[in-house]
Amino acid sequence: MSKIGELLQKYCPNGVEYKTLGELGCFYGGITGKSKEDFVDGNATFITYRNVYSNPALDIFPADKVKIGESENQRTLKYGDVIFTGSSETPDECGISSVVTEEVNDDLYLNSFCFFFRFDDLSKIEPSFMKHLFRSNDLRYQIGKTASGVTRYNVSKKLMAKVVIPVPPLEVQREIVKILDEFTLLTAELSAGLSAELKARNKQYNYYRELLLSDNGSAPVKRLGDTCRMKSGKAIKASMLKSEVDENHKYQCFGGNGIRGYIGIMSHSGEFPIIGRQGALCGNVNYARGKFYATEHAVVVESLGKYNQRYLYYLLTSMNLNQYKSQGAQPGLAVGNIENLLAPVPTLERQKQIVTCLDQFESISKDMNIRLTSEIDARKKQYEYYRDKLLEFKEKI
Repeated sequence: MSKIGELLQKYCPNGVEYKTLGELGCFYGGITGKSKEDFVDGNATFITYRNVYSNPALDIFPADKVKIGESENQRTLKYGDVIFTGSSETPDECGISSVVTEEVNDDLYLNSFCFFFRFDDLSKIEPSFMKHLFRSNDLRYQIGKTASGVTRYNVSKKLMAKVVIPVPPLEVQREIVKILDEFTLLTAELSAGLSAELKARNKQYNYYRELLLSDNGSAPVKRLGDTCRMKSGKAIKASMLKSEVDENHKYQCFGGNGIRGYIGIMSHSGEFPIIGRQGALCGNVNYARGKFYATEHAVVVESLGKYNQRYLYYLLTSMNLNQYKSQGAQPGLAVGNIENLLAPVPTLERQKQIVTCLDQFESISKDMNIRLTSEIDARKKQYEYYRDKLLEFKEKI
């Protein structure tokens, strides 16, 4: 019998208790009443949406700051709190969790696009156990069912209170944490080498791209707004999308972070760079070919004759547009700000030569990225498989 099996037999031979979140604690929102200016030269530590989304265990020492006045009555985070992202473009990405697994000595303020759950009694809860539990497939499925929306999904706190979690004895929780943390560390070490190789290849590609794009000789420099037309798409209902292409959903649908899915109507036809203008990854640049649909979070860029469309894609990618995002809790890019950026305009013949070189190099780089990324994904899936197996318990009747 495994160590976990022995512990389960010793401490809960009749099964593990399952409780709703509503029975175990309460939900609270993030900070309120803040403007963009409050996120410049702040005096208090601020937990961003991206911090929550990216870290199963919250990074409690970020560089992000917010201004908090002495008389303000804002809630702060504590050890054991479970934080959730409140909204997303898809229900599958709603309610992504992050847990405060370290003691908090200084005030931590949460962004308004997230909310948190606080256990009434931590004496039976191991926070490090919760960082694995709330990202398990079962909990992600339950949380996904609490989200609703049209163009953007939002999690219902009322429904979240009905989410059910297992509460095994602390001895069991800690043994599972020990196993999963060790597995995570091993997976991270194995993935680190692959990631380093992937990073080196991407760095090589980026260097080559920058080298070609910067060799413009005496090319004139112009505002992007004078050489390009930029326009956001239109909102759609989520029910119009499918995750896979079929006879009635033939066209790619681009949102703020790239392809959202497939849809039965089109808004554009041709080849266009597309800039994501909303969310933590705003400023990302994709390239659409053929017939497609663009949502209100996607900016379609069209040359007015001075640029080759494919060259324009490489140019925009090299400009690191994310650096121009707003500093609020939910980052965004203003089209007007992008239009005011300056860029060289080499001859169309020179652009064509650069595109030919970069397309070939991108193809080689993409093939290698696919192979390395697949290996990294395989490591992650191993962890997820064993995690979900370890978090399956016989329920106490």
